[in-house]
Amino acid sequence: MQVEILLKKVVDNSYNITIDALPQIHFDRKVAIVTNPKVAGLHLAYLLSKISAKEIYIITVPDGEEYKNQKSIDTILDSLFNHRFNRNSMLIAFGGGVIGDMTGYAASIFQRGVDFIQIPTTLLSQVDASVGGKTGMNNAYGKNLVGAFHQPKSVYIDSHFLTTLPSREFGAGVAEIVKMAVTFNKDFFEFLESADLRDAAVLKEVIQQAVQTKANVVAEDEKEHGLRAALNYGHTFGHVIESETNYKTFLHGEAVAIGMVMANETAVAMEYMSRDEAQRVKTLLEKYDLPTSYIVKNPDAFYETFYLDKKSSDSAITFILPIGIGDVTINSDIKVETILSVLNKFGEL
Repeated sequence: MQVEILLKKVVDNSYNITIDALPQIHFDRKVAIVTNPKVAGLHLAYLLSKISAKEIYIITVPDGEEYKNQKSIDTILDSLFNHRFNRNSMLIAFGGGVIGDMTGYAASIFQRGVDFIQIPTTLLSQVDASVGGKTGMNNAYGKNLVGAFHQPKSVYIDSHFLTTLPSREFGAGVAEIVKMAVTFNKDFFEFLESADLRDAAVLKEVIQQAVQTKANVVAEDEKEHGLRAALNYGHTFGHVIESETNYKTFLHGEAVAIGMVMANETAVAMEYMSRDEAQRVKTLLEKYDLPTSYIVKNPDAFYETFYLDKKSSDSAITFILPIGIGDVTINSDIKVETILSVLNKFGEL
């Protein structure tokens, strides 16, 4: 005997990304702004001048990737319960990628799901982390291994927040822009080679191009069953680097930059990419003072950590490798010897 539950319906999770000065926004419900002390000190007054609601509460969690954990999630949830939030309430993620990921995850699990919006304050979160609905936290086994797909209701990208961004944070965002250009848009990459992203007008154009690129990919593959996995170029190696350094040595974008260089070395070994193309990517990253080297002390241990990557299966590790500049392949059949050879090269630095 079988009982069928008919759930074959399409849910429209579409939303708008506004790239402009933050408008005046009114919410006819309770709102919680989730942020960290640094962002709050710099920009909370500006945000509060732009929004109004029935009630507004501020929730602060510590700043840094090492705090992207269950304790911080509990801090957010406890505040929501203590202030009697309900399913009609709204969360606002106000910060970088760490704040965005945790706020989105808390929104996805509080009373089985409430609305949230993204107001990203770093270049990395504006061009990448705030778009696409990936939410989550880290645990002892690795980065972003606990989470959910939970799309925001809207995203507001305001360049005002970038005026106080440290140079390292700026470079970390550039790494994600380069990632999207290498994997999907050769013309965009060539533009980046000659452009000066420190020019405000140029940067606004680049942010729009990067966001549009990611939006196109997410629209085709929201839950990362295929094409969207290509956006993890540089991340498979980068996440291991972050784990090995306990999230304290490199910013996420910096680890991704090194990861792209490692992925490019693998692509050269597989004859997917020329040595000249790999050097062009490295040169562009270094133009914005991004790190491009890392000493792999134990290649075997580094390789084993790959198995904790979300894209990998029980017996195969999935690598995202560029095919030249402007195209990409998702490959789960690379020989262990090939990867270890690349890792050994980085052990010789």
